[in-house]
Amino acid sequence: MKVEQGLCLGVLVNPYAGLGGSVALKGSDGIATREEALRRGAIAQAPARMARALLALQGVKGLRVVTWADDMGERSCQDAGIDCEVVGQSGMPSSPEDTRNAAMALEQAGAELILFAGGDGTARDLVDAIGERLPVLGVPAGCKMHSAVYAINPEAAGALLAELAAGELVALQAAEVRDIDEEAFREGVVRARHYGELQVPAEARYLQQVKCGGREVEDLVVTEAAAWVADSLEDDTWYLMGSGSTVAVVMEQLGLENTLLGVDAVYNHQVVKADASASELIALIGDQPAKAVITVIGGQGHLFGRGNQQFTPALIRRLGKDNFQILATRTKLKTLDGRPLVVDTGDARLDKALCGLWPVTTGYEDLILYRVGTDATLEGEPPQE
Repeated sequence: MKVEQGLCLGVLVNPYAGLGGSVALKGSDGIATREEALRRGAIAQAPARMARALLALQGVKGLRVVTWADDMGERSCQDAGIDCEVVGQSGMPSSPEDTRNAAMALEQAGAELILFAGGDGTARDLVDAIGERLPVLGVPAGCKMHSAVYAINPEAAGALLAELAAGELVALQAAEVRDIDEEAFREGVVRARHYGELQVPAEARYLQQVKCGGREVEDLVVTEAAAWVADSLEDDTWYLMGSGSTVAVVMEQLGLENTLLGVDAVYNHQVVKADASASELIALIGDQPAKAVITVIGGQGHLFGRGNQQFTPALIRRLGKDNFQILATRTKLKTLDGRPLVVDTGDARLDKALCGLWPVTTGYEDLILYRVGTDATLEGEPPQE
């Protein structure tokens, strides 16, 4: 796909996407979940994440932006300093039907590509509303992002669109949209299914891959790495055990119950708080020594921002980079083909501070150094023994 006479971009935000992530609700679908998230003090992040993406388009000549009123797009454009045309509005709080109606209206207003902020539920709404008639690109903002329609972070989305708007040749491909059963997800069961496809600008260094499912094939290696972590736990120190099957094996080695898709707080080899929210974790650890054990998310290579939003910027800063232990087998890291691991905390300044070489536990007493970046445009240095 190539833009010849200037790009007409549709901007669409699901303002409640990802609302339940930091408060341990593992999703935002449904009115009841949204209200509970707000009751727990959750703050909408999607409009700000869209604004981060749009910053890359400042000063782009010939750009026309059409959007929806208020938090469904207009606010993000204003925050990024991007002129926009508001072509409609919905009552707030918005609904999936509002998302679908807005997408169709943006298409009718002349949008050649829709940039949207949301999660898998939002992508599903776009399948229903516009199908493959228009290309789309997702700014990741949800709790569940199994689909392959998202940039790896807001800045990557903006960089890709800036290339497109500048007339660069960008391929177009069909990308899978998947969604999961949130009720099962909250019980620790991932039931992802193919929902449909959307057309996306195809630039591999900017786009996340479909999330890898299933257990690590190197079960023995995972067990050995987990055993070393379990053997290394210190007394009188908090351990925040992040989500994922690899960390679950650590808990198994410790003989403790585990929240597969949550964060458990462990102190002196006992689970003090299971499936804790970010605020609960910060309150629990206070000023005491604290560390976290996390893993890499499948083929995407994310450390933060996918399925472990309990590690908020405030909590990450409280712990400090040196107090995170990453678990991943060499086989899992090799699937990244030299791309860096990615951090997408929602705080661009923190993301930048987290860049660099990190030690990764790949087996029993086996560590390598691997580069961490904010997006896949960074050159991944070969791992060092």
